[in-house]
Amino acid sequence: QLQLVESGGGLVQPGGSLRLSCTASGSTLNSYAIGWFRQAPGKERERVSCITRIGVTNYADSVKGRFTISRDNAKNTVYLQMSSLKPEDTAVYFCAADPQSGLLESSRCPTRYDHWGQGTTVTVSS
Repeated sequence: QLQLVESGGGLVQPGGSLRLSCTASGSTLNSYAIGWFRQAPGKERERVSCITRIGVTNYADSVKGRFTISRDNAKNTVYLQMSSLKPEDTAVYFCAADPQSGLLESSRCPTRYDHWGQGTTVTVSS
């Protein structure tokens, strides 16, 4: 069964950058779409970004122009490069995966994800 582990979280100053990693085991990520989500205390979970099996990406309006999602199938890893970080980006960040097949399905991000990591905490503060 696919397992996901996030890493790269930590404390960063406003305006700084951080790169999160989502590394898979038990299967290869080249058959999966990957989403990045975040949840802060008292707030609902938010989808930050996603990338399909064939590399089509989407971003929440709140992070467009600041975050970049990418994948390295050789390393079985998906990244979330975060720049120009703001205090409101503070949250626990999760990655999630769902299998995809076919060109049409693989051109759109899933609405549901079956596999989730444990999360990594990002704190943006002075």
